[in-house]
Amino acid sequence: MPLNNLYPKVGVGVMILKNGQVLLGQRKSSHGTGEYSFPGGHLEYMESLEECAIRETKEECGIEIANIRFQMLSNLKIYAPKHYVHIGMVADWLSGEPQVLEPENMADWQWYDLTNLPQPIFLASKIIIDSFQSNKHYLLLEEPAYKTEKI
Repeated sequence: MPLNNLYPKVGVGVMILKNGQVLLGQRKSSHGTGEYSFPGGHLEYMESLEECAIRETKEECGIEIANIRFQMLSNLKIYAPKHYVHIGMVADWLSGEPQVLEPENMADWQWYDLTNLPQPIFLASKIIIDSFQSNKHYLLLEEPAYKTEKI
């Protein structure tokens, strides 16, 4: 196995708030196909978490965000052999209309009320939502309960 596959990757997800709604898109990627998730991706070398959140949001859906803040940290091994240290951020929408800028990865972007979310929700996004709603900024070490549980 190549050496770079022996280490976890750092993933950043961004829950964007606008008038009580959150931005979600339906995934088309290697894991979580058909599930709804927030914008996000991998932290680049020497990039801050805020820079990553801004870059990923701009690259994936073309919108500007502000008031970026840490929400939670989790250790995701459910997608083995991929292993992620996942950092959940929350941000406020600033400007722009969501666009599908990476059609190979995402089918669409829509604003959804937090009390009426589409299903199924991608695990990494679900953990951010749970953390936000419970105001717990936790390190999730075990994820089996998330396999079948709905928000």
